Amino acid sequence: MKKLFSFFGILISAFLGAGIMYYLLVYSPFFKLDNGDITRIEKNVTVTDTGINESIEKIYNAVVVIENYRNNKLSGIGSGFIYDNEGYIMTNHHVIEKSSRLNVILMDGESVKATIVGSDEYADIAVIKIDKEYVKDVAILGSSEKMKLGDTVFTIGSPMSSTYAGTVTRGILSGKDRMVEVSVKSNTYDWIMNVMQTDAAINPGNSGGPLCNINGEVIGVNTMKIVESEIEGIGFAIPIEDAMTYAKKIINGEKIKRSYLGIEMGNIDTSKYQLRQYGINIDNSIENGVIVFNVANDGPCAKAGVVKGDVITKIGDYEVKNVAELKYYLFKYQPGETVDIIIKRGSEIKALKITLGESK
Repeated sequence: MKKLFSFFGILISAFLGAGIMYYLLVYSPFFKLDNGDITRIEKNVTVTDTGINESIEKIYNAVVVIENYRNNKLSGIGSGFIYDNEGYIMTNHHVIEKSSRLNVILMDGESVKATIVGSDEYADIAVIKIDKEYVKDVAILGSSEKMKLGDTVFTIGSPMSSTYAGTVTRGILSGKDRMVEVSVKSNTYDWIMNVMQTDAAINPGNSGGPLCNINGEVIGVNTMKIVESEIEGIGFAIPIEDAMTYAKKIINGEKIKRSYLGIEMGNIDTSKYQLRQYGINIDNSIENGVIVFNVANDGPCAKAGVVKGDVITKIGDYEVKNVAELKYYLFKYQPGETVDIIIKRGSEIKALKITLGESK
């Protein structure tokens, strides 16, 4: 019975307490709430995704299709973009290579004749020109250096044929400062390009077109992709800063000077059969370097004492493993400079000084 009374006592106290609190809050002047002090904010939010259409519009009409004719036959197509009001168009060297005539198709379908201003095969940059009266829009150049991995990028080009002119693909910046080996003057990799990597689709016909940032500014020039059945989404673009360096020299008529060693060379993995054809035998201890197959008479290497069969392992400050690396680092030096090279002759290591010549 005592417990029952205790229970009812607690229950009654609770009700009384609640009643007193209600009275104080509602009727007491000390606890009076002004409804004007309470504001409820409601906002309807509509989420939309317009993608990158506004950025595309900034660059779209500056992009062109480039048709390469050889002996009056269409040999191939590529892309390019107008970057100057005078009608200068940036593209790749390999897009316009060996052309007898160039035709440019604007985004409105108009077809106009273009002339070659100049190009550089190692940089894979070319500048062509159309009459300025045909310029509908000019690309805005951005900065590849400010880009970060994962930033959104997009390309505009003409994959496969002019039928698909103006195709837009979107992706991210997958890598910067990629050192990619390419073939320039031979069937083997003989040059290295410093490029940006993207997973935005780059197909035949996209070469020379712009790689753009999210603001529609050009940050690179599309140049190539890795084509293997087990690989998807690895494309490359030349940083716009590098491209413009060469473009300015081309427009100004400046000769692009590159250093010259005066040797015929090959990679260390050249087959023993090929080496025997040159009468060369490489010491088994040598794993990396560039084999000297022949030395030009009175060339820079000949004057420095390099002979057939030597293996170049270092030039200046750079160690080299193959021909592509040797050329890449060689071209960092100007003709006329004297540089140190390290060679292996059999099991002997020699240090020589070479005054570089100028490539013709």
